[in-house]
Amino acid sequence: MHQSSERIGAIAAALAKAQAELTNPEKTLTATIRSPFPREEDRTFRYASLASGLDIVRKKLSQQEIATIQTTRFEQVTGQIHLTTLLAHSSGEWISSDLPVCHGKEVDAPHRMGAALTYARRYALFALVGIAGEDDLDAPDVDTGPVAPPEPRSPGPKMKPLRRREPTIRSK
Repeated sequence: MHQSSERIGAIAAALAKAQAELTNPEKTLTATIRSPFPREEDRTFRYASLASGLDIVRKKLSQQEIATIQTTRFEQVTGQIHLTTLLAHSSGEWISSDLPVCHGKEVDAPHRMGAALTYARRYALFALVGIAGEDDLDAPDVDTGPVAPPEPRSPGPKMKPLRRREPTIRSK
């Protein structure tokens, strides 16, 4: 969920100036998403570390007097751990996003909870400041080589690949 101070003119102007200088972090890490379907191949993508993104974001945002703050909380009703990412401007204006990260049971497996938090921190921060830290999994890989004829498919139901949904930002 997106939230903000009553007015956001000053932080919006400062963020626009920072975004003019922000660059996407270098994608130095690789991950593989295992397909649950026997006929579908695993998908590999490149992504930037949270640390490399924070280095870029902090430097450019601080020049415009914007601080980044990320906090967690446990929501009793749903049993989920939430991440709040906040951009705070020296004017007192702020914008934030709130993202459910994982179920509270993950506390019993700290490495899984830590991985989920790192992933959520990277996605939430990068989305809030407008940079990309991973390959676009919605688009097919671009191949500059010759196009091979399509392989014959076996009959059966067609399945669309799963698509990642971007968070919806709503202003109050």
